[in-house]
Amino acid sequence: IDGTIAQIENPEINIDELLTYIKGPDFPTGATIVGKESIRKAYKSGRGKIKVRANADIESIPNNKSKIIFTEIPYQVNKARLIEKIAELVKDKKIDGITDLRDESDRTGMRIVVEIKRDYSPEIVLNNLYKHTQLQNTFSIINIALVNGEPKTLNIKEMIYHYIEHQKTVVTRRTQYDLDKAEARAHLLEGFKIALDNIDEVIKIIRNSYDDAEAKLMARFELSEIQAKAIVDMRLRRLQGLEREKLDAEYADLLEKIKGFKAILADETLLLDIIKEELEEIKDKYGDERKTQIIADVGEIDLEDLIEEENVCITLTHHGYIKRIPEDTYKRQKRGGKGIKGLKT
Repeated sequence: IDGTIAQIENPEINIDELLTYIKGPDFPTGATIVGKESIRKAYKSGRGKIKVRANADIESIPNNKSKIIFTEIPYQVNKARLIEKIAELVKDKKIDGITDLRDESDRTGMRIVVEIKRDYSPEIVLNNLYKHTQLQNTFSIINIALVNGEPKTLNIKEMIYHYIEHQKTVVTRRTQYDLDKAEARAHLLEGFKIALDNIDEVIKIIRNSYDDAEAKLMARFELSEIQAKAIVDMRLRRLQGLEREKLDAEYADLLEKIKGFKAILADETLLLDIIKEELEEIKDKYGDERKTQIIADVGEIDLEDLIEEENVCITLTHHGYIKRIPEDTYKRQKRGGKGIKGLKT
């Protein structure tokens, strides 16, 4: 809404300036968009992809253990299926380091808890979860719209331009409808005022006429067919009960409205002011705080991000065999080798 108002006020605004108002997609389930540049490219070209990650907190727990708590997941990800997928990956040993997985979500919000093995890196587990599950998802942006009956890919400024043009059409048609309705009512009131000024004669003509009362009223008081019909269709008691002050007040109010409607139709600036006012009303009524965070791109998760960092001993034999042994499981050799001490020299 802020971006649309900014473009109404400055039609020459460029896309980079628009992006100070339009930060990026905001998903109802929150989470985090990774990569500001991907949003910028998508909004400039009308096509692109964005990465969305679940929001996670890492907490320490007793016995040198830790846990990962997910409080928001990407849009359209089914929580139950997500948990099943994580459990399946752990069972198949595609993700190591997880000792417990549970759903602690309640009415206050989402809470998926993943407990990590002792002395195991929670960051490595988190990267593996992002890599192998829908805790990180990719969303495509394709801004295609029908423009004059033809499909076109639009950048963000073009989209807003066509939206504004549509709103101009909507407000113009609505104003024209209101004007026609007000003018029709004012026309009837003019007839009622004439009838009220000549109430006795009007009643006499209606009572003494069989089926030509409308024609006689039109001829006698220069009324239109619509005015004459409205007077004849009104019950005599109601016609006699018309109050001059109420008619005059309603008529004056209608004339003021008619003047305003005509001004809007004649002046695009007034038309755009109405569009801005209505956008502000929508913002005040339905606007809320942004749910989805946006952070700079952290790059792709590569193989090194998925492997626990540890000291190891690499053994190479004369026959070309190679073996990797973790430091904490390496035993002192019996044939004069230095064993674990040798790793540190």
